[in-house]
Amino acid sequence: DGVVVSEKVKSSNLDVKIPESGLETEEKGTEEEPTRRSDGNILDVSLDYPRDKHISIQRHLSDLEKLADLREDKKKPCPLCPEEKFKACYSHKLRRHLQNLHWKVSVEFKGYRMCICHLPCHPGKPNLVGDQTVSKVGAHYHCIICSATITRRTDMIGHINRHVNKGETESRFITVRAPPTEVIKESATDVQVLPNHSTPQKTDSYFNPKMKLNRQLIFCALAVLAEERKPIECLDAFGATGIMGLQWAKHLRNSVKVTINDCNENSVTIIKENCHLNKMKVKLNIKEEGNDETVGDGEENTGTIEVTKMDANIIMHLRSFDFIHLDPFGTSVNYLDSAFRNVRNLGIVSLTSTDISSLYAKAQHVALRHYGCNIVRTEYYKELAARIVIAAVTRAAARCNKGIEVLLAVSLEHFVLVVVRVLRGPSTADASAKKIRYLLHCQWCEERIFQKEGNMVE
Repeated sequence: DGVVVSEKVKSSNLDVKIPESGLETEEKGTEEEPTRRSDGNILDVSLDYPRDKHISIQRHLSDLEKLADLREDKKKPCPLCPEEKFKACYSHKLRRHLQNLHWKVSVEFKGYRMCICHLPCHPGKPNLVGDQTVSKVGAHYHCIICSATITRRTDMIGHINRHVNKGETESRFITVRAPPTEVIKESATDVQVLPNHSTPQKTDSYFNPKMKLNRQLIFCALAVLAEERKPIECLDAFGATGIMGLQWAKHLRNSVKVTINDCNENSVTIIKENCHLNKMKVKLNIKEEGNDETVGDGEENTGTIEVTKMDANIIMHLRSFDFIHLDPFGTSVNYLDSAFRNVRNLGIVSLTSTDISSLYAKAQHVALRHYGCNIVRTEYYKELAARIVIAAVTRAAARCNKGIEVLLAVSLEHFVLVVVRVLRGPSTADASAKKIRYLLHCQWCEERIFQKEGNMVE
């Protein structure tokens, strides 16, 4: 209610005295008064409590409402919920939301309320949907004594009681901020990544510096296609940080119309931030062209990038592209039918397969399940891996009455890259399918030969 509350720390039992009115504050004029930060949070003067606490830890409901700034009569987002969970609304609805969802289920400790928080401070266990990792953000509480985040209210109460039983009342709280980002530069393109960017299962901004050669080869294929026709529509189906699509738009400029897609909400947010970092115009939705976001800082934008949040199969079924690149974490066979369905004639499809355990004959049962091949470990296992991927691509294109022309096949230690040109027509599909032959390999003398047409084996 606008009353400044003073705090008095007893040296014996570290209890906090909270007066109910401002009269006691005037009488205790010699005591320190808490100062307020610019965002309205109280900085505590007692050594018993954090000096920079999380925004979900407040003394009064009015302090929580001040974070949302309910004085203005316009739609405001909830300060403790992400936008996809609770959309911005007017003050009367937001006030009820703060009171019923956050304040009533809070945990109280010495005059402070630890409200439930839905921000991405405590990511849940990652789930594998198809071949993409999706992390769900869980509701949680922030401990006022330590930096722990607890998911259940009963567990939070038990956690606080354990602190009290151990005599731990002095705060060791570390403020939970947004994860620190690191800016990485590659080919004159800057991208922000999270600290754990090298672990695909645990991060939303997977970035592998070892794949630089892979990105350069794909860029060369796209640059050659850009000389043949302009402008070309190209798709990076698995954006992650958006580094590949950003390089396309930054260097080829108006020759390409780049679409970066990812099904993870956090990855889409990072892609948008990286577009702004590189002074790109972000086109959020093809149906909402009036809602484009532009961040230029007074400089001329170098290009426009469309950022979408869909499953890769869906966007490739809905729209046609001249150039498609597939780089899921693992095999690409689940996306080949969608890629060849709407790709334009004489377009290019490139795919990066990182499931080298199956392609290099370490997991033969997986290779049989994904590629329909019985393979053994040979001295030419890398070439064999590239041929297996090309065979899978050929079958997928033939099912869509399309043939292929192999432009590039690279098999390195950690990935297999295949770039093919699409040729429409049943006759070209038949010609490509006839080139798929079984390889007969003798493990005694290492002799190998392609099986000839027909059912007889010599």
